[in-house]
Amino acid sequence: MELTTVWFLLIAVLWTGYFVLEGFDFGVGMLLPLVSRDETDRRVALGTIGPVWDGNEVWVLVAGGATFAAFPEWYASMFSGFYLALLVLLVALILRGMALEYRGKIDDARWRRRWDVAIVGGSLVPALLWGVAFGNIVRGVPLDSDHVYVGTFWTLLNPFALLGGLTTVLLFVLHGAVFLALKTSGDVRSRATSVARIAGPLVVVAGGGFLAWAVLAFGPLWTLAPAGVAAAALVAAVVLAVRGREGWAFVATTAAVVAVVVTLFGTLFPDVLPATDPANSLTTTNAASTHYTLTIMTWVAGVVTPVVLAYQAWTFWVFRKRLTRSDVGDDAGLRLQTTSDASEHTGAAAR
Repeated sequence: MELTTVWFLLIAVLWTGYFVLEGFDFGVGMLLPLVSRDETDRRVALGTIGPVWDGNEVWVLVAGGATFAAFPEWYASMFSGFYLALLVLLVALILRGMALEYRGKIDDARWRRRWDVAIVGGSLVPALLWGVAFGNIVRGVPLDSDHVYVGTFWTLLNPFALLGGLTTVLLFVLHGAVFLALKTSGDVRSRATSVARIAGPLVVVAGGGFLAWAVLAFGPLWTLAPAGVAAAALVAAVVLAVRGREGWAFVATTAAVVAVVVTLFGTLFPDVLPATDPANSLTTTNAASTHYTLTIMTWVAGVVTPVVLAYQAWTFWVFRKRLTRSDVGDDAGLRLQTTSDASEHTGAAAR
């Protein structure tokens, strides 16, 4: 197997890891208002991703870096053509990271509510835009003979790409709901299960339409197989979640995410960025770095990747238990408010 193909597959693996791990982070963020009724519920929900969300984001950095090093033409054309959309996505990710870190720094309900809005928006916008981006990558974009993007921002907002964005939003909502049901107990768990019951059929319809469109219009017929696996896994996830088998349900949503990525990259290969004029398409051959560069990268990846996987697996093992309301404790702001209200009532009674 040629190194260009190896690195195409490795980049697909990196994106798979990112969407599996960051996917449930996005889902939890989007579901924050739906699964929580008070501050303690919100702390329970956010506590499920607190130890891992920043580590999960590393996958997209590595995927971008690997694309830059292995396929610099692909990186240059994609990041310049999608510049505005990726800038919006980056700002959303920054705001979400700031919100997760800063919402608890000040004991003020209004402060926390504002950061909660940033968490929801900073999860929804990337979930949508990643689907739009990959929809355009599979569909093809206008490139000239120098592989320069010649479309506009509005060119990217075509029906196929927008359906891709809807698919990733719903998929991550389901993935996050199942993760919350797996990692929590009590009311948060039951609300997350209810969300999974509703989101499941929606993502099957939207995702099934998107993947069928991708395979029939742009890909080889063998990619119907992973698309079928994705649909079956989504149905299984909902059934398992409703029956209280959250562990297997999470395995099923993970399998669905993997199958979706396999379908998209299978549809794409051997191109890395198709052009509306096939003569200008970027492929694994004309977009790749030199053989020497790819060889060095392969040795580095072979050494570093197992270490990263082992560390991430250890992290999830350490934080594997369910979270309850008692685990996060009573909110300090609620205690102060209760004390203040009690003092006012006591003073009024004395007067």
